Amino acid sequence: MNEILQYRGLLWLILALGPLLILQRLLHREIQLIFLYITRRVDLAMALFSLLFFPGVLLHEGSHFLAARLLGVRTGGFSILPHLLPDGRLQLGYVETAAADPMREALIGAAPLLTGGLFVAFTGVSRLNLPELWVQLETGGLSALHNTSTALLGRQDFWIWFYLLFTVSSTMLPSASDRHAWLPIALVGGLLLALSVLAGAGPWLMKNLAPPLDRLFASAAMIFYISDFTHLVLLIPAFLLEKSLSLLIMSNP
Repeated sequence: MNEILQYRGLLWLILALGPLLILQRLLHREIQLIFLYITRRVDLAMALFSLLFFPGVLLHEGSHFLAARLLGVRTGGFSILPHLLPDGRLQLGYVETAAADPMREALIGAAPLLTGGLFVAFTGVSRLNLPELWVQLETGGLSALHNTSTALLGRQDFWIWFYLLFTVSSTMLPSASDRHAWLPIALVGGLLLALSVLAGAGPWLMKNLAPPLDRLFASAAMIFYISDFTHLVLLIPAFLLEKSLSLLIMSNP
């Protein structure tokens, strides 16, 4: 049991991914309402929402397209324009691909998460140095955190990188259609793992496979924590602005 507990990367990943799913949905809702209150038109609100997330959508769909081409899967229609689906959901873009084996379909579906995750890690760590904020809070307290934040906000390119970090991290998660091939791959992988353990390979797996996987999960968790932080920082002012606009409209119908 102790050997299992020392590998906590997967736990940190789960704890980071759950809040991101919630924060992303809440923030998207607040932004859509803000645009709707300002324009009073659904079509204009949808257009502004899509324009806001255009960089992330371009990377998302471009990743699908490039992965399909690299894997030898034929592509059809390609769009980065918004479409309102029959169930009322907003589809920001799509790439049509020919049917392929589950492995290639799973890789194509996961491509935006890989490219988006790399971009979030590069931007959050290299360009914005966000992990340093946590280090300063732990070691130097609020005063050190304030000084680091002030210096960061004073950079001329801060808001450009922050905007790109937000749009990419908010659109990198695979959609339901992107994940449709993941289940059979996961079942096969789980079956092979179970057979390996039953065959007596458990100790070898824990010694040789668990450590690199744990580091991989921990790295992925860091990406999602950066995304969580970005969404949380934006959700608070977005919520206050949406409520203010709502009260203003109610008082001046």
